[in-house]
Amino acid sequence: MTDSITIALSKGRILEETLPLLAEAGIELVDDVNKSRKLVFPTTNSHVRVLILRATDVPTYVQYGAADLGVTGKDTLMEHGGEGLYEPLDLNIARCRLMTAGAKGCPVPTGRLKVATKFVNLARRYYAAQGRQADIIKLYGAMELAPILGLADEIVDIVDTGNTLKANGLEARELIEHISTRLIVNRASMKMKHERINLIIEMMSAAVEKRR
Repeated sequence: MTDSITIALSKGRILEETLPLLAEAGIELVDDVNKSRKLVFPTTNSHVRVLILRATDVPTYVQYGAADLGVTGKDTLMEHGGEGLYEPLDLNIARCRLMTAGAKGCPVPTGRLKVATKFVNLARRYYAAQGRQADIIKLYGAMELAPILGLADEIVDIVDTGNTLKANGLEARELIEHISTRLIVNRASMKMKHERINLIIEMMSAAVEKRR
C-alpha cells in the first residue's frame, strides 16, 4: 500500500523505552520482539510495520526511504550527519552524555592527540572546532582499554552514570553534547504521506508530554 508507514527502531534500551510511546500512539507490535528473530514486525495498526535495526543503521534506512520514520539516539544522528532527514521530536528517553574521557590524574597532552572512538566523524569535527589536532582511531567497543594500554590519550564515548569509567581508572573530561532519543522522518515521506506521519508525530508528542 502506498500510504503504509514503515518505522525503523533501534535495538536495545531505546527499543524498550520506545515501544510504550508507540503503544500510546496506537501502534503495538503483534509479536513479542524478545521472543522472535524477525526483523520486520506487523503492528496493531494495519497501515504500520516496524523494522528492528542496529541503531547506527536507522538514519540510513530513513535517509534512503526504506523506512518513513525512525527512532535513534542524537549521538547516532550527529555521527551520520542527518542528511535527508527531519528531526521533529525529542522523545526524551535513553538520556546520557557524549563526553571525552581519559586516564584519571593524567594531564591532557598539549600536542597532537590520539583519540579512540566509534564516533569518528563526530570526534573529528569536535576536535577541529577546538582547534586541536587529533588522530582518530576507530574502535567498536571496550573503549576504556585504549587509554589504559596507551592506544589513545583520550576517548570519545557515551557516559551514563560514569561508573564504567571509574571502574577502569578513567575520568570524564569535556562534555560534547547532551544525548537523548529522537524521532526522525524521511523528507520525501513527509511530503507524500504527510497526514499519516503527522498523526503519528502528534500522538507520540502527546505521549512524551504526558510523561514529563
